[in-house]
Amino acid sequence: MANYFSIFLVIVTLASGLIWLADALLWAPKRKEKLAMAKASNQAELDDETLQKIAPVPYLVDTAQQIFPVIAFVLVLRSFLYEPFQIPSGSMMPTLLVGDFILVEKFSYGLKDPVARNKFVELGEPERGDIVVFKYPEDPNIDYIKRVVGLPGDTVVYNNKQVFIKPACDVTQQAKCPDMQPVELTFEQRGEFFQDMVPLERFTEQLGAVSHQVLRNPAVPPHPQFYYQQPGTAAGEFLVPEGQYFVLGDNRDNSRDSRYWGFVPDANLVGKAVAIWISFEFDRPPSSWVPGWIPTGIRFERIGGID
Repeated sequence: MANYFSIFLVIVTLASGLIWLADALLWAPKRKEKLAMAKASNQAELDDETLQKIAPVPYLVDTAQQIFPVIAFVLVLRSFLYEPFQIPSGSMMPTLLVGDFILVEKFSYGLKDPVARNKFVELGEPERGDIVVFKYPEDPNIDYIKRVVGLPGDTVVYNNKQVFIKPACDVTQQAKCPDMQPVELTFEQRGEFFQDMVPLERFTEQLGAVSHQVLRNPAVPPHPQFYYQQPGTAAGEFLVPEGQYFVLGDNRDNSRDSRYWGFVPDANLVGKAVAIWISFEFDRPPSSWVPGWIPTGIRFERIGGID
């Protein structure tokens, strides 16, 4: 849907811009000439209403002149700077909640054209711990949001709900390569969040320089039999290919992520989630007659940057 909207923006911008240009080059000079002749043949001063009747601006041209600056601004803003997204599920809890509306920085990982999504300017690469929006590799029409855990060349192991990482290393200097290390995990509390009536465990995870919160459901066992399987690797072991990334949801037992479908190619990256610009609460009992999509309140305390 987002890609269709981008195509729509491009088409409307081009159409309105071409109409405006055609008017400036072809029709506006003729209207100007007609007005000049009318003024020369009349001794009295002609008011604006009369001038408009003598040489009216066509409705299509007037509409194009009105919408082109606005739609062009929206296209540039949305394609190259920032784009709003809504969080539709709980896979990134507790960092992001259902009802959060976020801003995604589109230029963090390079500039791409809004239709074919071909990168034409390199500006940076994802870092470990970044929260990224990307086109779901199995269906590029769907946008996903997850946290980058593994970078190109890394070996990532997910075992017994613990993440282990061996950073990419030059194989010619194997002796200097770091060993596989567990990602630092500190228990915080249990019972702040629930899933199917089960109190979830909240931990602080340290991914490089990024400290963030993750949730685990003690009632849900690991399911390595469903993990994405690479040739030559054990279940739960992932060797991140060049130009791709391994991503996880912060709500580890309620997230469909790289553990199950593989890696995110650089070409699928949309941008980096940088802020929550509004957050709606939908806390309403099932018996309520009010439609569920109507917010019950605004969580002002959540507005701001994202960790």
